[in-house]
Amino acid sequence: MERKELFELLKKVESGQMTAEQGMQDMSLQPDMLVGNYADIDLHRHIRQGMPEVIYGEGKTAEQILGIAAAMKKKDIANIMITRLSKEKAEKISSELELDYREICRIGIVNPQETEKKGKIALVAAGTSDLPVAEEAAVTAELYGNHVVRVYDVGVAGIHRLLHRLPDFEDANAVVAVAGMEGALVSVIGGLVSCPVVGVPTSVGYGANFGGLAALLSMLNSCASGVSVVNIDNGFGAGVLASKMNHQACRK
Repeated sequence: MERKELFELLKKVESGQMTAEQGMQDMSLQPDMLVGNYADIDLHRHIRQGMPEVIYGEGKTAEQILGIAAAMKKKDIANIMITRLSKEKAEKISSELELDYREICRIGIVNPQETEKKGKIALVAAGTSDLPVAEEAAVTAELYGNHVVRVYDVGVAGIHRLLHRLPDFEDANAVVAVAGMEGALVSVIGGLVSCPVVGVPTSVGYGANFGGLAALLSMLNSCASGVSVVNIDNGFGAGVLASKMNHQACRK
């Protein structure tokens, strides 16, 4: 049950359109649910945060993921997101559950349903090699109910490409800037837009990139103010953070 649906239910009880007993029957009051001996699902997360609990696919077997997703679907939870899901695990899960699999960002969506899109988030990626992380952020933001504009392959090595696309995202409520190498894209964008910028360092780069550490330190030391930074390759975290920023802006 979404927050809006819960509010409408409580209004019906308050107005006398239904009894408290009827309201309880329509509402899941149990906040968690055990699945086997390996998972305890937070069933009320979508009420608190607007999206259900997300399943992190790495480190879990296909059977464990399937068990968690199937239990959530039985509770009529829509858009159950599985991050870092390999193609092999996705094939096993899709044989038993309806699964929308986005291979480039390794996200699977069980019980996919359309969501209302609000506001505007810009997803800006420096290079094509950064797209897996950028798409993880973009798909996450879309599932959280945000309108996402993608601006890809606009790294600072050819800065005219970025300036040419600036009108596409200068009116966004949040910008997610994804870059590897030295991560300079974040500082450039931070100096061009008035909205918050979320920097995402990627592990793309040669030896001294140190698996994304060089980009991370560069973004943390950005000379542009109003820039926040998530962990290396954490497109999911960036998508969630930008979603919260956008939804706050849409409430004004």
